[in-house]
Amino acid sequence: MSEKIISIQDLSKSFGDHEVLRKIDIDIIAGEIICIVGSSGSGKSTLLRCINKLERQTSGKIMYHGKEVRDVQREINEYRSKVGMVFQSFNLFSNMTVLQNCMLCTRKVLHISKEEAFDRAITHLKAVGMAPYINARPDQLSGGQKQRVAIARSLCMNPEVLLFDEPTSALDPEMVGEVLNVMKELAKTGLTMIIVTHEMAFARDVSTRTIFMDRGYVAEDAPPSELFSNPKNPRTREFLSRYLAG
Repeated sequence: MSEKIISIQDLSKSFGDHEVLRKIDIDIIAGEIICIVGSSGSGKSTLLRCINKLERQTSGKIMYHGKEVRDVQREINEYRSKVGMVFQSFNLFSNMTVLQNCMLCTRKVLHISKEEAFDRAITHLKAVGMAPYINARPDQLSGGQKQRVAIARSLCMNPEVLLFDEPTSALDPEMVGEVLNVMKELAKTGLTMIIVTHEMAFARDVSTRTIFMDRGYVAEDAPPSELFSNPKNPRTREFLSRYLAG
């Protein structure tokens, strides 16, 4: 049996009286490509932010290799070095070059040498097609290029799991494909990936597991071949009806 990397147990999250996540139970196995889909406001991004400890859950547990990730900053920093995140708004440092953006975290967090940080940055920037832009600053790049740099930066940390929070939602339509192609290639490497996305064709074709969320619940969790062709939950069928009709 494959190794369980992250286990989310009875997880709930409220903002005041508004319950955004309701008793979520998900196990994440090494090598899985999990796409999380659902309507806006269903809790998808909040779940991802809880997994990465950017939001503190109201109740429940997040386990990493069988050990609870507690709200201790030192433990959270160590955990995030292994569970990275790519944001929809890129989150690049505007006053740094592409190369500096990719080297910063490995130097500051992992304390590796400048030479190793440089080698990692070049390797991953080449992989996403951004090596020619190492001296450019973010404001000189297109949205698709910024997101590819953000992916390369996350990969420089050698994460065990990489989270993607709607990585194409801030992009112009013509730039979506270039980022999805990078993610498709990344999926072939065996890296465990959890992706919140509105790109239904991508979820169908790339994920090993698709989760449909509705009003804070996991309404359906199934292989994409089942979820897209024969969804069991009425809400899943309703959500996918326009896509399936196409």
